[in-house]
Formats: sequence, structure tokens, C-alpha cells
Amino acid sequence: MATSALVLVQTNVCAIYSAPAYRARATVEYLLQAIPDLISPDVWPPNSPDLNPVDYIMGAVFKTHVYQKRTRDVNELKQHLVDVWSDFGQTIIDGAIDEWRKRLQACVRMKGHHFEHVL
Repeated sequence: MATSALVLVQTNVCAIYSAPAYRARATVEYLLQAIPDLISPDVWPPNSPDLNPVDYIMGAVFKTHVYQKRTRDVNELKQHLVDVWSDFGQTIIDGAIDEWRKRLQACVRMKGHHFEHVL
């Protein structure tokens, strides 16, 4: 989602989404200095959940595990969410990152327009 606070770093390349805190001039200037290959919010497509690993892979896996167990109240749900997140294996995360690269390339080929049909 465009307002996600997720910063994904892989092999010294970083993309930041359009969350207001990430678009702040001081934040972007700092990140440009700290991360030379930064993909700044100016070139990141707006409203791009198809490029957010949490949305397109991890969210689906996450929901599958969370909804396997009934919860009695909000506190139990919160704890179950934390437990499921803690149990995520590195292979799921690696798969999401690998898929992210393919999605970025497809987005570029489609010039920022809808691209899931070309994956």
C-alpha cells in the first residue's frame, strides 16, 4: 500500500513508499546520502500495493495462518499476529524479495500501469 511504513533493503538498494514521513524533505535527503541506490518516492508509483511484498505475498500467507485459529478477543488476536509474524521463515521472505524484483521489472515495462497480467 502506498502509505506503508515498510522500507525494503536488499543488496544495498532501497525503495521507500509514499508515506508522508518518507516524503519529508529531510528524510529523503538523509536516505539519499545513506543509501546511494535509493529509489526515491518521486519515482515510486503512487498507490502501488502490487509492489509491496507485505501486500502481495506475505499478507496472503499471514492471513492464512492467522485465520486458522479462532480468537476470543482483541488481545488474543494481537498475540496470535505477533506469534505468526515471528514464525515466518526466511524462505518466505526471500521468495517475496525475489518476486519483488520481477514485479519491479514488469512495472517498468508497463510504464507504471497495471502489470499483474504480464507476470
